[in-house]
Amino acid sequence: MAIGVFDSGVGGLSVHRALVQRFPSADLIYLADQAHAPYGGLPGERVVELTQMGCERLFEAGADLVVLGCNTASAIALRRLQQTWLPGFQRARGRPSNVLGIIVPTIEAATGLPWVVEPEPLPEKAEALEVLGIFATQGTVNSRVYEIEIDKRRGDLAVFSESCPQLVPLIEDGADRRVLAPIVAGHVEALTRRIGRTPDRAVLGCTHYEIIADLFAAALSLGVELIHQPRATADSLERYLHAHPEYDPGSSGERKFLTTGAPGPQNSIVEAFWGAPLRFEAA
Repeated sequence: MAIGVFDSGVGGLSVHRALVQRFPSADLIYLADQAHAPYGGLPGERVVELTQMGCERLFEAGADLVVLGCNTASAIALRRLQQTWLPGFQRARGRPSNVLGIIVPTIEAATGLPWVVEPEPLPEKAEALEVLGIFATQGTVNSRVYEIEIDKRRGDLAVFSESCPQLVPLIEDGADRRVLAPIVAGHVEALTRRIGRTPDRAVLGCTHYEIIADLFAAALSLGVELIHQPRATADSLERYLHAHPEYDPGSSGERKFLTTGAPGPQNSIVEAFWGAPLRFEAA
């Protein structure tokens, strides 16, 4: 088998790279749905449809376990696919197959608590002592998944989200960092203004933003901790594989990069992040 990583574009490469580092001998297949990116402003039904198509393509390519390296897909499509599509697909395929997201690992990292589907009722809500900022796409912000799920688990953690709709298209197009830096700074300033102070910690709630994580770090006040989704996802997947030995991640270290968009080399900002030239094949 192999581990598949799916994203609307190049952002999921940040998750893919973390998995390569954590599981160097595993076989990994990456699929970027660049023909339909970005997902952040798409209707929910379209996000579900595209995410299912991406998962099917990765299973066809040899994956038995797919990680959605996309917050929008994880927030909008994952639960729906797990409940309505995946059971029938598993029966028809006749072998273990599963789709995991990146929001649960991120919430575990943000709260410091293991995931429980139905957490115990909290005592009377405490006055928030800590502020968590979330930078994400419009689709993820609209879902309010971080606010809802964190509020169930940590009564002392206030969550504020900031939508950054320009960043994904700019990163996909390989925009100059001198163009990106003031946009990032503007979103940090807008969030800080709404909170009334800088957040104590921040989540880059779109994996594209990990490619320019240093720009967020520079714009945030010194000492604001960034919670990195790729690392949290690798931690979570390591625990999952230990608990589910029926999933064998492979051992040949194969790396395959697919795209629904134009195959070929990726832009300079992506290659600088990746650390080497990177070519995508047609999906």
